[in-house]
Amino acid sequence: MTTLQTTRPGPDLTSLSTPAPYCTCYPGATVWLTGLPSSGKTTVARTAAEVLRRDGRRVEVLDGDELRRTLTGDLGYSREDRHRNVERVGRVAQVLARNGVLTLVPVIAPYADSRALVRDLHRESRTAFLEIHVAAPVEVCSVRDVKGLYARRAAGEINGLTGVDDPYEEPSAPDLRIDSHTESVDRSVAVLLALLTERGLA
Repeated sequence: MTTLQTTRPGPDLTSLSTPAPYCTCYPGATVWLTGLPSSGKTTVARTAAEVLRRDGRRVEVLDGDELRRTLTGDLGYSREDRHRNVERVGRVAQVLARNGVLTLVPVIAPYADSRALVRDLHRESRTAFLEIHVAAPVEVCSVRDVKGLYARRAAGEINGLTGVDDPYEEPSAPDLRIDSHTESVDRSVAVLLALLTERGLA
């Protein structure tokens, strides 16, 4: 009888019982922050993410500008392409959220039907979805002009800027409205985190 021998060590099964480095005591969710360019969406999202990570939460921020250079880099700014952009980002967010990740999405999403589509995707998989309107008047956003878009539009270098010569359909019934032109970032984040706690998501 031949005895089979191996010098390769078996898998270390003890690692399977190692506690997860993240808190898994809350369900995942998508928190979509919609608003005009320079309204403060990304600032609120990233600041909230820092706080949540310190509490051990699994958090991802799907930044609209970053995704425009990667996931949706083939899309333009027609109504159809803006809709497809939101749908793609929404599908990624939904997959993350239903697998336990709290996903913050600071993406303009100017059209109500696009946001409704994403909400429906989450509803179909019984995944929490919150719509947060980061509201600031276009006059304030144009002064902030974080990325220089309003200045470029004024100079005639670009067109189709949301809120100026392309429509922005404000949410009629958001889960939360943040008046970012009158509230500090810390206050805005505190209100957002309070909503997550109220909904059992943080």
